Amino acid sequence: MINPEDLVRHELIGLNVKIASSSNLVMIGIHGKVVDESRNTLTIETKAGPRTAIKDQCEFSFKLGKEWVRVDGKLLVARPEDRVKKRFKKW
Repeated sequence: MINPEDLVRHELIGLNVKIASSSNLVMIGIHGKVVDESRNTLTIETKAGPRTAIKDQCEFSFKLGKEWVRVDGKLLVARPEDRVKKRFKKW
């Protein structure tokens, strides 16, 4: 199971997510399931269709069990396979 402390090192595809804040005001409040991830973007499947969020412009809240974990998108900027190896300061 994914711990809130280790979320940035795990696979994000399949997790429920909502955009808590963003420099692009149109993106705030978008929620759904992560269906794809690249180095700089997350694709979120919403009821209205897929939306692409730029990681370094957003702050995301991921649902882990009953808990919502807020993560700055700047910590997620990396290819998923490289993010596992990346060293993070305590966030």
